[in-house]
Amino acid sequence: MASRISSASKQAELLKDQGNLYFKKERFGAAIDAYTEAITLCSDVPVYWTNRALCHRKRNEWERMESDCRKALELDKHAVKAHYMLGLALLQRECYAEAVKHLEKALELSRGGKPTSYMVEEIWRELAKAKYIEWEVVSNARRKKQKEVREICEKALKEEYEAAVKKLKDKEGKLNDIKQLNDTRISDMSMGEVILIEDDERVDSGEMEADDFQSTVDTSKVSELSRLNLLYKERLQALSEIFNKAGSPDKPAEIPEYLCCGITMDIFRDPVITPSGVTYERAVLLEHLRKVGKFDPLTRADLQPNQVVSNLAIKEGVQAFLAENGWAYKIA
Repeated sequence: MASRISSASKQAELLKDQGNLYFKKERFGAAIDAYTEAITLCSDVPVYWTNRALCHRKRNEWERMESDCRKALELDKHAVKAHYMLGLALLQRECYAEAVKHLEKALELSRGGKPTSYMVEEIWRELAKAKYIEWEVVSNARRKKQKEVREICEKALKEEYEAAVKKLKDKEGKLNDIKQLNDTRISDMSMGEVILIEDDERVDSGEMEADDFQSTVDTSKVSELSRLNLLYKERLQALSEIFNKAGSPDKPAEIPEYLCCGITMDIFRDPVITPSGVTYERAVLLEHLRKVGKFDPLTRADLQPNQVVSNLAIKEGVQAFLAENGWAYKIA
């Protein structure tokens, strides 16, 4: 029994190697067949599933890729490639939240292994893209809702202003009716055949009082219209300021300098601090120590890889900034 299992395992490994050869030659269909045979012989080996998933990725077979990655994670929840490719497959289905979760896990696991490996950079790029898309979807929905609410508020202010102006004009109309009635009475008094006019100057004085009355009404009307118009404009301005402030997190701005690596000038992804107190991007610093020399790039002080430690304060600062400013993922 044991010998048969050993024989099956060896055959499965040979099929995996054959699949790898086909993959290098970009014969993805043949590679899938080889990995499938390996899985048939030994279905409990995660790498067979992830290798086949990678072939599905090359053929844009996202559902099959997702299925193989999920199976690989059932066998090994720490499989970096499975988390990574599952995240990519979920992005295709626009399941952004779950995609981000798996990409973040892949990044965490890959950094724990070889922080300078190409996988870390590749995973970060895809994670940043996923985060940006996720933010963009939420941001667009929020801006649309804000636009609708703003239009409702502006309409309400306009209707209130127009109603106040109409009320003022109606009041003016009533006052004009009263004046017209007074003018008619004066006219009747001057033309009446029966009415006695004791003093012509009194009539003249009455006419002057009517003119003064109209002048007062006109001045009051202009003043009130100006006040209503000014109030309307002030409220529109206040409304505009409120909505502009509410929409500020959706508008790209400058990333604070202290959140950026002094070498790459990009926002930190995995910041580390040296004994000299300078913070760098981990992968960039380790690459410098490996290729250029064992010294701090800025202070030139001697520096060994084991002397650098994570700068948790800056890391938390970056996470807080990105949580409030998702647009920065596009720049990253």
